[in-house]
Amino acid sequence: MPTDLPILFIAGLLGGVLNSIAGGGSFITFPALLLAGVPPISANATNTFASCSGYISGTWAFRKELQEIKGQLPRFILISLIGGISGAWLLLQTPESDFETAVPWLLLFATLLFIFGGQLNRSLRQLSTKHRHASSAGAGLLTLLLLGVCLYGGFFNAGLGIIALSYLALAGFTDINRMNGLKLLISTFVSLIAIAMFIYDDVIAWYEGSMVLAGTVVGGYMAAHLSRSLPQQLIRNFVIVASIGITLYFFYDVYR
Repeated sequence: MPTDLPILFIAGLLGGVLNSIAGGGSFITFPALLLAGVPPISANATNTFASCSGYISGTWAFRKELQEIKGQLPRFILISLIGGISGAWLLLQTPESDFETAVPWLLLFATLLFIFGGQLNRSLRQLSTKHRHASSAGAGLLTLLLLGVCLYGGFFNAGLGIIALSYLALAGFTDINRMNGLKLLISTFVSLIAIAMFIYDDVIAWYEGSMVLAGTVVGGYMAAHLSRSLPQQLIRNFVIVASIGITLYFFYDVYR
């Protein structure tokens, strides 16, 4: 609806700032699309579309770090595409009412990941240093785990970056810039193939999504200046409070 477009732009603006500084922008943009009247599955698909430009620009920003491990990139891209299209297909097969019921639980999962993701990544990084020489069975399990991460991202985009970082820590990566580059590369290809599925199935709300997308682009640009003046922990605390409040609201809305 036209009256919702400015609100969606502001949600995208705030989401773009949060994604650039601390992450968690989907906790703003996805509920905003739902509250604007976009059906849950379409809101999820639209949120993936609106977030993708940030993934692409972020991947480009880390191109130097990715170039250093270019031999590993085809495997990451292939698994991201397979997982992303599988997750998107699974979403499109899910009845709208079932997905609506699952939304609070998905938000709760993403919220917990956002709150405890840092501790999880540190623990997994310590674990990986103790087991650097993984067996071939271990390598196979890591591949399956990456596929699961990408499948989740195709099904529900929120929290994908945090899960991807956790996987990379478990896989033995230690350079944070390289990990962020790979995280964004995974998110990019998962989202692109999922968006292709969503376009084919005509579930993206283009008007609403375009306003959110425009907001995220402007917000991401603004964040370059805000990041110098705002403490990251303050922004992170705001995201935690907002995500908990939004999750509780959707639990109330679905189960009242």
